[in-house]
Amino acid sequence: MEEEEEAIGFLDKVLEDEDVFLLEECELGTPTSPGSGSPFLVAVKVEAGKGLEMRKLVLSGFLASEEIYINQLEALLLPMKPLKATATTSQPVLTIQQIETIFYKIQDIYEIHKEFYDNLCPKVQQWDSQVTMGHLFQKLASQLGVYKAFVDNYKVALETAEKCSQSNNQFQKISEELKVKGPKDSKDSHTSVTMEALLYKPIDRVTRSTLVLHDLLKHTPVDHPDYPLLQDALRISQNFLSSINEDIDPRRTAVTTPKGETRQLVKDGFLVEMSESSRKLRHVFLFTDVLLCAKLKKTSAGKHQQYDCKWYIPLADLVFPSPEESEPSPQVHLFPDHELEDMKMKISALKSEIQKEKANKGQSRAIERLKKKMFENEFLLLLNSPTIPFRIHNRNGKSYLFLLSSDYERSEWREAIQKLQKKDLQAFVLSSVELQVLTGSCFKLRTVHNIPVTSNKDDDESPGLYGFLHVIVHSAKGFKQSANLYCTLEVDSFGYFVSKAKTRVFRDTTEPKWDEEFEIELEGSQSLRILCYEKCYDKTKVNKDNNEIVDKIMGKGQIQLDPQTVETKNWHTDVIEMNGIKVEFSMKFTSRDMSLKRTPSKKQTGVFGVKISVVTKRERSKVPYIVRQCVEEVEKRGIEEVGIYRISGVATDIQALKAVFDANNKDILLMLSDMDINAIAGTLKLYFRELPEPLLTDRLYPAFMEGIALSDPAAKENCMMHLLRSLPDPNLITFLFLLEHLKRVAEKEPINKMSLHNLATVFGPTLLRPSEVESKAHLTSAADIWSHDVMAQVQVLLYYLQHPPISFAELKRNTLYFSTDV
Repeated sequence: MEEEEEAIGFLDKVLEDEDVFLLEECELGTPTSPGSGSPFLVAVKVEAGKGLEMRKLVLSGFLASEEIYINQLEALLLPMKPLKATATTSQPVLTIQQIETIFYKIQDIYEIHKEFYDNLCPKVQQWDSQVTMGHLFQKLASQLGVYKAFVDNYKVALETAEKCSQSNNQFQKISEELKVKGPKDSKDSHTSVTMEALLYKPIDRVTRSTLVLHDLLKHTPVDHPDYPLLQDALRISQNFLSSINEDIDPRRTAVTTPKGETRQLVKDGFLVEMSESSRKLRHVFLFTDVLLCAKLKKTSAGKHQQYDCKWYIPLADLVFPSPEESEPSPQVHLFPDHELEDMKMKISALKSEIQKEKANKGQSRAIERLKKKMFENEFLLLLNSPTIPFRIHNRNGKSYLFLLSSDYERSEWREAIQKLQKKDLQAFVLSSVELQVLTGSCFKLRTVHNIPVTSNKDDDESPGLYGFLHVIVHSAKGFKQSANLYCTLEVDSFGYFVSKAKTRVFRDTTEPKWDEEFEIELEGSQSLRILCYEKCYDKTKVNKDNNEIVDKIMGKGQIQLDPQTVETKNWHTDVIEMNGIKVEFSMKFTSRDMSLKRTPSKKQTGVFGVKISVVTKRERSKVPYIVRQCVEEVEKRGIEEVGIYRISGVATDIQALKAVFDANNKDILLMLSDMDINAIAGTLKLYFRELPEPLLTDRLYPAFMEGIALSDPAAKENCMMHLLRSLPDPNLITFLFLLEHLKRVAEKEPINKMSLHNLATVFGPTLLRPSEVESKAHLTSAADIWSHDVMAQVQVLLYYLQHPPISFAELKRNTLYFSTDV
């Protein structure tokens, strides 16, 4: 680690013009006495004698470090052969592909340096003034192409090693303690080094070799046969170093403290902190021994940006208070759901406007103005949407509270900190100079450069998927002891992750088999996360920040939603590995335009896909039996369920209920009372979604869209009430029945977290979406369809949900003030 800081510190010096080296030779001469002639000539004469001795010292030091480097490469290669041997057995530790990715080019680099060392060693040991070794350095420099290949693969190698460590305990043990042989004359026979540290060594070595060439040239006379060869080797090395993108070099994540210690950046990211009862966006930096919370200073144009440290905690003093120990935090102001949804709609509308401007080759100033507006809304959404508390405490002082969007992030930060705390860490206090140095390094070291909002993305980046992702969570293996286990599914939306589905708890098992299918709506999503939990039934473990019992995360993993892989009609089965646990799942994707189609049922004897008027006439009822039974069951035992109607029910349960209702089976009531409440809620939504035409009818759809857009409240009221009167009686009575039910659900919002706006978002498209999607030539993407149609559909239902109670009799009795040809 000391080597790397020295290397980085001198990198700029190394990349200077070679002519500088010649001038610097003068500085190495001894002071001249009066009348001894030209100081320059004396300096060179002295240097000629002293230089050859210095050459030997430089080479001896380099040879010693080369021996250490070869031992490090040997240690890295040692597990490769046994890992390859097991890869072809029935119980492989790693696959051949994983092995080749992690150990890519290491063997080649080892052979290059072993040959170099074997040739250089005798020359240094049998030293004389005529010794030449410039050709060895020139050959070494000419083989830097191997290093280029290694560097290009470096990030993938690290990520693969990290993932394999998380999913395989055997490999984790191997990678955490690799034994490196000590030098021949060393008392230490072996030292333990991590694989991550060893994988960095080749990157560090090129910088080191370049510095040595710099020193050798300084102490090699210009007329020495080695001089032109060393110059050539230095030129090649310099060109190679300057061609490596700084971003690839992970040791840009290292900073030296004034005491000469090396501190490395392990993780950084933007988090929302509760500070003085208000939300602040912070950039949090986790170093090897300290957590630092900073904010970006405002600087005038052209000035170099800097971070301002808000606070820091040495990891030796950092503790996570358990839920029952933590003090209740000051009341966190939660933004109403409808305000968050409004922000999303504004963002979608602005995105559409930007796309239109670009398509019409609009003015760049207009586009920039729209982008600025979009950024402001996205920033507000990012700041106000997180609700999951993440508290950390300084054992010598105060506590700090962050709010996160996802349990996944909370777990990532906690695990990263706890992993570092396993090392022997010392408590310390940073002096103002040390703190200044550390904070000053944050701008250069950061790995997350932009706030995670879509307006910061490049135009050619994937816009994500819009539509429905069907996921079956099959089973899990790898648990060491029996537990009550369940999984949750999260997808990203508008720059943050949202929990979308949850399997049932599989009790007291090491091999849960859920086989549960979920349908998840995607809004520009690019990733799916699966989290596996152990259910906690201990009522004492309640988090005082949000009054919820804390379940233990057993494992977590993330999958990129690649459109090419996902957008097929067939199921794609995969396994995600997490902390030694393997979860098997399948998924397929239906684009929004496909999912918008309503298909009438061929069998008119059932209820799904059959006109509502046919069903009510057959049943001699005002409201279909399926609607009444599902609503009754939800109100009986699901009205306080968190996320009712938002959390997906298990698709197989929903299909079973659908079959029973279609067959008018006499066991319906018994089945309903046993069924998971989210499946019943899902069955009700499916019934309305599969109607051959929407509940609010195709004929009236354009008028609903026009009515909701009216600005004058009186005109809007007249129009919206008139449209209700225009509905067929079965549709109207069923709609009013559902409306009152949804209002009762929203009354329990403090418990079930389902506001009127939330419910309108879930049911609006279901009740209004027309059966045939009209041609939308003026719209350019699925995102536009979402932003135009869905926004209006949600607004229509929300209008009626926020309206005072509407009775069927009163509605029909009222005189028409507003008439339109509908």
